[in-house]
Amino acid sequence: MSRTTTPEHGDTRLPGGGQETGAGDAGSHRDRDTTGLRRALSWIALVVSAGAGALLSIGAFLGLYVRPTSDDWCALWKARDMGVLGITADFYRTQNGRVTNAFLTGVIYSDDMRGPKLLPAFLVVTLGAALFLLARTALRALRLPAPPPVLLAAAAALVSALLFFAGTRSYQVLLWAPATVSHTLPSVIGLWAVLCAVRAARAGHRWARTAAVVAAFPTGVALGMLSEPFAMVAGILAGTAALLCLPRLGWTKDRYVPTWCASLCLGLATGLVLLTTSPGARWRRAQHPREPLSTELVGETFRDWWRVWETIAGQGAYAGAAAVGALLGLGLSLTLPQAHTHTQAPAGLPPRRLFLIAVLLPLPLIALASLAVTYGLRTGYGDVGWTYGRTWTSFLLPLLLALCAYGTWGGYRLGLLLRRAGRPAARAAALVAVGAIAVGSTAALVRPVYELTTSTVVRATAWDRQNARIRAEVAAGARDVAYRPLLIGGLTEPLFARTYARDWAAQCTATYYGVDRIHRP
Repeated sequence: MSRTTTPEHGDTRLPGGGQETGAGDAGSHRDRDTTGLRRALSWIALVVSAGAGALLSIGAFLGLYVRPTSDDWCALWKARDMGVLGITADFYRTQNGRVTNAFLTGVIYSDDMRGPKLLPAFLVVTLGAALFLLARTALRALRLPAPPPVLLAAAAALVSALLFFAGTRSYQVLLWAPATVSHTLPSVIGLWAVLCAVRAARAGHRWARTAAVVAAFPTGVALGMLSEPFAMVAGILAGTAALLCLPRLGWTKDRYVPTWCASLCLGLATGLVLLTTSPGARWRRAQHPREPLSTELVGETFRDWWRVWETIAGQGAYAGAAAVGALLGLGLSLTLPQAHTHTQAPAGLPPRRLFLIAVLLPLPLIALASLAVTYGLRTGYGDVGWTYGRTWTSFLLPLLLALCAYGTWGGYRLGLLLRRAGRPAARAAALVAVGAIAVGSTAALVRPVYELTTSTVVRATAWDRQNARIRAEVAAGARDVAYRPLLIGGLTEPLFARTYARDWAAQCTATYYGVDRIHRP
């Protein structure tokens, strides 16, 4: 006599070897759903990473079409005639006191325009690699399973593309060497400094940590003499991190992180002091006297600051940073085994109260840092200072990273919630929604990249023709040559001033070509 077992423990076999639809089929359905979602997630991430990567490749390639404009003219002849040390001394004594900035400028322009042409590709590669490694390091610190590399690549590529192309001054942020050295390169150096500090901490050797703390000071000094806006932003963020990571608060077990941050902040402060007390900085302040602090100045600064954020908020593509983070978070929730989906939070997070502070602080800190930058622009450049979008890079990158982190956490928690509830349709809908935003954000960058490409290539072609003519005239003995201004990226071109005596760009251009004067055709 055949016998069936009662469905007490999921054993639901029927006579003849059949199986009822029950927990086993439900589990297989969940596995199939999870596998399908993972596959869809990987394809969406592949589209985002390929699209953003293609845009970044175009930006890097456009470096070959970079031609001198504005500050390029002065940097070219000074690097050629003075050498690296000469231009460094010139900046310290007569320009602005930015010693690190001057040294890097001398190195980059030491072989005419070859350095500025290669610099965009260098920035694209180093920033993207730093963001990829930073994301992987953060997930390891939180003790989360590694998601597919394509998800990390999509996040790094889209955040990089947004930084370079979504703003108001794409040419200056990526292709114009004087701006990238002052405002883009510092952020890249800062990211790699953090990665090196983390690597030293994970090495487990006391000497490695000591070396990292010692190296943080000269790194801060160099950054302080490279870019005042970045020094202010980095100081605010690093100082806050030092306070949050004090051992007594329970997030860290030793003083390595606060000590490293304190060393960096001390270096930044030292660099800023050396910069502001330099003869070059004193000369510059004499040319543009700053307004004394007053209620009116404070009000104008806040108005400028509000305009900055209105402009940033008006660029919808920045939502892609949160969306690609949500994709990463959903991927993390799918990577966890089903038995661990009840976990409320990653094991590497700090105590709950400290975690809430850490979650709530980034945006106010970024707002404070941007206010400090805006104040500097207002006192240094007047009414139009806030429009210098290249300086926004120092706080835009932390903003994009914060949005990506918020998106990752939200996607992770939502993915776990829907997975525990057994609602694959809802998970699929969430994946489609955030995927559409991420892909749409990538697509929104196509037009600015197209416009950047067109303007850069057209100007390079016209500049090459004019340069060939000018050099032929100089070779024939001409001492006064015609130059037609070729505007690009909102930058100053020679012959912009009403009088030649005040036209520094024209004078630098004449010195570069070895003539006495230039004039309009």
